[in-house]
Amino acid sequence: MKRMPFERSTNHYEEHLLPIDEQICALLKKRKDLSNNNPGFPSDDAISNWAIKYDLYEDYLSSFFQTLRMEDFFKPRVEPTGFRKHLPVLKSVEIDERLYSITFIRQYENASVINLNVDWDGTNDSPHLHEHCDFGLFIGDDYDCRQDGGGGSTGYFKYNYIVSPPLPDDFSGLDLVVREYSDHFREEPTGIEFVIHL
Repeated sequence: MKRMPFERSTNHYEEHLLPIDEQICALLKKRKDLSNNNPGFPSDDAISNWAIKYDLYEDYLSSFFQTLRMEDFFKPRVEPTGFRKHLPVLKSVEIDERLYSITFIRQYENASVINLNVDWDGTNDSPHLHEHCDFGLFIGDDYDCRQDGGGGSTGYFKYNYIVSPPLPDDFSGLDLVVREYSDHFREEPTGIEFVIHL
């Protein structure tokens, strides 16, 4: 899913605000470091108190802190270009009657694309409600793994990941670590984690 580029809403800027804006940036960096890049969300009471103390709207502050949780969304993205080939994988792991599988890796000149498939017996699933969690893919410090959408239906879900730089064509020996989270911000692991050895 390609993100639209940011466009400035105005060219107006009060230059005397520059030192304050730089302090805001320094505080954001300090907050990120102190939280180990896992900031959470302030309590409703804290936001309400700050809104009163600093003459700000509660929803404005809530929106600001929600945006802080989305930093990874704004990370520069690699869009796969120059398709090269498919590499068969055909590996799977079964946990709690769910089959997690990776059947192939799609190789591009600048990235790899991996699809994680989750299959289960969906005969008792509600047609309107799917239990939906989020899965993170980790291959090590040398690779950036970004979830890029997915979809599914009764008894099946698929997650797409863009990996950069591209994996080697001979990927033997690599471990794909998959970790389940209860939310899209990946702050609360569910305890399900497995490794697919390539």
